[in-house]
Amino acid sequence: MNPHDDQRWTNFIPDNPLPPAASRDTEMAESLPLLGGFSLSLAAVLLVLSVRIASGVGGEQPLSKIAIHNAVHALHENASIRAHPLVLGLKGEDTEWVVVDFESPGPAEDDWIAVFSPANFNSSTCPPNDPRQRAPFICSAPIKYKFANESSSDYTKTGNASLEFQLINQRSDFSFALFSGGLSNPKLVAVSNIINFANPKAPLYPRLSQGKSWDEMTVTWTSGYNIDEATPFVEWGVKEETQTRSPAGTLTFRQNSMCGPPARTVGWRDPGFIHTSFLKDLWPNAEYTYKLGHRLANNSYVWSNVYSFKSSPYPGQDSLQRAVIFGDMGKAERDGSNEYNNYQPGSLNTTDQLIKDLDNIDIVFHIGDITYANGYISQWDQFTSMIEPIASTVPYMIASGNHERDTPGTGSFYDTNDSGGECGVLAETMFYVPAENRAKFWYSTDYGMFHFCIADSEHDWREGSEQYRFIENCFATADRQKQPWLIFAAHRVLGYSSSAYYSLKGSFEEPMGRDSLQKLWQKYKVDMAFYGHVHNYERTCPIYQNQCVNTEKSHYSGTVNGTIHVVVGGGGSERSYFSESQTIWSVYRDYDYGFVKLTAFNHSSLLFEYKKSRDGKVYDSFTISREYRDVLACVHDGCEPTTLAT
Repeated sequence: MNPHDDQRWTNFIPDNPLPPAASRDTEMAESLPLLGGFSLSLAAVLLVLSVRIASGVGGEQPLSKIAIHNAVHALHENASIRAHPLVLGLKGEDTEWVVVDFESPGPAEDDWIAVFSPANFNSSTCPPNDPRQRAPFICSAPIKYKFANESSSDYTKTGNASLEFQLINQRSDFSFALFSGGLSNPKLVAVSNIINFANPKAPLYPRLSQGKSWDEMTVTWTSGYNIDEATPFVEWGVKEETQTRSPAGTLTFRQNSMCGPPARTVGWRDPGFIHTSFLKDLWPNAEYTYKLGHRLANNSYVWSNVYSFKSSPYPGQDSLQRAVIFGDMGKAERDGSNEYNNYQPGSLNTTDQLIKDLDNIDIVFHIGDITYANGYISQWDQFTSMIEPIASTVPYMIASGNHERDTPGTGSFYDTNDSGGECGVLAETMFYVPAENRAKFWYSTDYGMFHFCIADSEHDWREGSEQYRFIENCFATADRQKQPWLIFAAHRVLGYSSSAYYSLKGSFEEPMGRDSLQKLWQKYKVDMAFYGHVHNYERTCPIYQNQCVNTEKSHYSGTVNGTIHVVVGGGGSERSYFSESQTIWSVYRDYDYGFVKLTAFNHSSLLFEYKKSRDGKVYDSFTISREYRDVLACVHDGCEPTTLAT
């Protein structure tokens, strides 16, 4: 059992509206004596608890538990640590398992093994004028860690053990360190040899995205090659036909681009170079192959593996089309490292289920809280490696969440440091989205009969704002005869949620969430609105102004007179509990990890499925059947003006 479990304020018994600690605090408040003639009100306690519960959602980034700036030298001549093999990726692999053997003369339960990359983690990596005085001046957090006794319960008796780590190519060398003193007071006992990938600069981890037009696909990848070393491009074409080459642009960012700690301090790691190429004038529904290339100064080439994708259908095309939607997935390590805080236990299951069903998926939407790196830059490489089988094959569209954008004093709508100082830079650079300005992370995209409007809940969406105008224009420009399925998505719950956190606020939504937007959903007859942020699954009835407008639960037909709201934030991060309140609009709730799949069979028929990540089975579903005239029909607050003139 994790000793920190009792501090995670979302982790309480499901049938209790407050966690045990919260219940105790409430009882204490009710029994407090009068102080200066006033008593602490229950409302005030609930307000405090709501803040604590909100801050607990998503858990604690495991690397943030390491007080690396407190590290001191305790090198011991009888301690040793060695890693092998020395060279990784000799056959072009971008990931490989490493065995680490170590010995300590004074083993303890809280000894741990850290993986550093770059391998040199001494004071040479510290910024100038660092105020700290204690050696060894380690200024970079490790990229992962394990406790020394993980593989052998006899470690504290023998002082000998071995661990296995899975490493990915991250453009630099690696070393391992044995620490005593736990994570809070680390003492450096031994440092290993250095190991490398054979080609650390290789082009890796492609992620596809829809371009700004239906016949364009973008490919973004990471490498160690700057433009003065090599020219990046993509070689691509229809499968088994003549291939062509398209140039790629190159971006990167520096430590001073980060807005605060830890991204600007111990969490910083060089991101390498991020390249994006635009593959244009695609034939609809065609299978393309592609590979990433870099032409070096001596005219030799460095190539990636060969990948493939299927191009988008023409907007309005009548064919089978399938979209997957989820939020808040994060990443986890297949070697078990970093997972001592139960941080993102469902992410690998979600990833594996999508990979298993990839032949039946056309496009993926990950609607915010992408990696939960929270300022530890190395974790973005880990995430792009984890999703590579998916993102290299189908468009992987993202939205901005609080863990990507929010940093105090940087223009985010919420003045918190949920991003760990990243302030949107990582998400905006590592992934392409067809936004006019990626710093304003809202955009629209079409896929056949679907029209998607993706909002950015970390910027103002209220009436009168720039984003509000975008949202209305996105709805208004949907040609519902050709694209009958109109979908809205945002990270925070701008609609409805029965989560314990939102119930404490009394509105069952993000404050000010639906105040301005519900009239747009109704006016433009939006079919469904999706949200993350709350780490569970919930579906509402078709609803307008807090009232269900349809009593059906498994099949909807006829006039579109309300929007179905779906919380699908169970992608992988620590789960959020529901309120005990039984809201009249909640049709289905699930306290588990999962994702939604939408299947459009044609212009008149759509299937909605909620699948659990642990087994891929369907646990909630409904169908929609309707005709074009049902979309045009007049409904309350959704009528076009008419005249008596003839």
